[in-house]
Amino acid sequence: MPESVWVAQSDPRVRPLLADLAREYSSRYHRVLNDVHFELREYPPERFAPPHGGLLLLLTDGVAVAGGAFQRYDAETAELKRIWTHRAHRGHGLGRRVVAELEAEAVRRYSRLHLTTGPNQPEARGLYLATGYTPHFDVEAVPATRLRFSKALPVVVAAR
Repeated sequence: MPESVWVAQSDPRVRPLLADLAREYSSRYHRVLNDVHFELREYPPERFAPPHGGLLLLLTDGVAVAGGAFQRYDAETAELKRIWTHRAHRGHGLGRRVVAELEAEAVRRYSRLHLTTGPNQPEARGLYLATGYTPHFDVEAVPATRLRFSKALPVVVAAR
């Protein structure tokens, strides 16, 4: 079972996640790979760091096999970003685990989650629907634009 670690975006173990995401997006959306790499790095690293965010990796033998991040969207809402599972490790529930661990950390500061995914990512769409996210689009229509989802997080009561 992969080990969970929270890391800074500058951690070298994050590079495979960003590189694989860039290749995946470039392939699915027919975009220039360098442009996609630039977009993935456009967010300042502190956006995915405490106290307002976090970046999670699942590691097998020290190598990232899945991961994801969250950042502040507004005072009550976090936005999930960069949820990824390496192609060789798909189909084993790692995406669900990443989402669950991101939610468990985000609930400490936020009451809602927001995310978007592209129309050419049916696996992501299926993951978010299966993990309780509310779609803000017609799920019966063929998607042509970004797909928006949200989820209310449970209220956490601090122990006295």
